[in-house]
Amino acid sequence: MSPDNHCPRVFYALWPDAATRTALLAWQARLQGKPVRADKLHLTLAFLGQRPASELPALLDILAQLPAHPIPLLFDHASHFAQLALAWAALAQPSPALLDLRAACMHGLAQQGLAPRFEHDRFTPHVTLARQAPPPIGDFAPIAWQASELVLVESLKSSGDYRILASRKLI
Repeated sequence: MSPDNHCPRVFYALWPDAATRTALLAWQARLQGKPVRADKLHLTLAFLGQRPASELPALLDILAQLPAHPIPLLFDHASHFAQLALAWAALAQPSPALLDLRAACMHGLAQQGLAPRFEHDRFTPHVTLARQAPPPIGDFAPIAWQASELVLVESLKSSGDYRILASRKLI
């Protein structure tokens, strides 16, 4: 993680396997707007914002203590955040396992005094596919993803790249 004076931006996410990434890219090819790079596709579990490097040990402990079982996800339509002009892969019904994992993550963060400084009123699980995009049109073939990798990621502001700081298999 970057030195404290850089206050890196970090988040927990589910990281897609190669087959899921390929299926998401097929959806992305049908969208207008600026496509999200393939290596950046993910489902954010908790965005933590800028954090000092001194918090990394606690963030790693939380990652290690989260429930470790695969998370079934079924993306069945593309949707749009109008205010942000984002097109994304959506779940009609988030699985209870996903909601439980999110709750465990938020609980672990709160116990360590590391709850996000800002949090959306509602968790909307999704994978952003395109930015500066109009609403998606048409039907999309469902994507079944058995999410099995949970990661702690640093978003590098200078390059826009993501760097996985730690990874945990959900088996």
